[in-house]
Amino acid sequence: MAGVAPAPVRLVLGEEELLVERAVQDVTSEVRAGEAGAELRRYRATELSPVDLADALSPSLFAEARIVVVASAHEAGKDLATAIAEHAADVAEGITLVVTHAGGARNKALVEALRARGAEVVVCPQVRWPNERTAFVRSEIKRLGGTMSARTAEVFVEAVGSDLRELASAASQLVADTGGRIDEAAVRRYHRGRAEVFGWDISDLAVAGDRAGALEALRSAESLGVPAVVIADALAAGIRALARVSSAGRGDPNRIAGALGMPPGKVRRAQQQVRDWHPNGLVEAFAATARLNAEVKGASPEPGYALERAVLGICAARDRR
Repeated sequence: MAGVAPAPVRLVLGEEELLVERAVQDVTSEVRAGEAGAELRRYRATELSPVDLADALSPSLFAEARIVVVASAHEAGKDLATAIAEHAADVAEGITLVVTHAGGARNKALVEALRARGAEVVVCPQVRWPNERTAFVRSEIKRLGGTMSARTAEVFVEAVGSDLRELASAASQLVADTGGRIDEAAVRRYHRGRAEVFGWDISDLAVAGDRAGALEALRSAESLGVPAVVIADALAAGIRALARVSSAGRGDPNRIAGALGMPPGKVRRAQQQVRDWHPNGLVEAFAATARLNAEVKGASPEPGYALERAVLGICAARDRR
């Protein structure tokens, strides 16, 4: 409310990076609404000493407003954690202390100390599940002045993916492009070009043995008109990646990536996935994707059925011993 001074200590609690960043931005905007020239100082806990913290929180000669952000306080050493708690009990006038903490057991005593000292808490829990992502999208669209039904939000998430930053960016663009009234047709119109993403989503789910998830993703892709050949190629590429990484053996992904002609991140992911596969299963999955390749290119009159059979075959092959 107008005329009410911002809370001097803020605790931003959670590990969802986008939401944490926004919470810090909100505090900054709130302070600068009353003090336009407020200085913003950011520190990471691992790079900050108690002496540095004391200096950052010392009042200036002219009592100028300042926002001091201590990020990743869960990584703070014992001395710094103690210093943060002590300073939070007596923050100088005009200074706002913002502490971000990922939550969990690490440095939990600091969180409790800040709560006890009256810190205003903003919780930013990680968005993990599909229903949480659709809720985030609807909230984001509403924040931007648009409207979207629950079903349309599901289609939107299926089209864009699970990364929160991508969802937020795509939501902003979609509101700008449509004027804010967003239906399923608009989502399909603006995001049909993400066919490759759908293919890889289906491949990852099938490789993980998630039958229900893979089939659901497959049907979503088909409903949005993703070509069968794109999905088939992604399934085959996923199995090939497993086989290549399996043959290379265990090792540093950064070291073997060059030899395999794959990005280190993709090698690392395949190393994790292949642990659940037996060589016999890989052979069977290879056969399934080879047959699918022929079927989607004309050997089968029903490519949709061929895709479903291949997905089920890959999931079954993962359990083969």
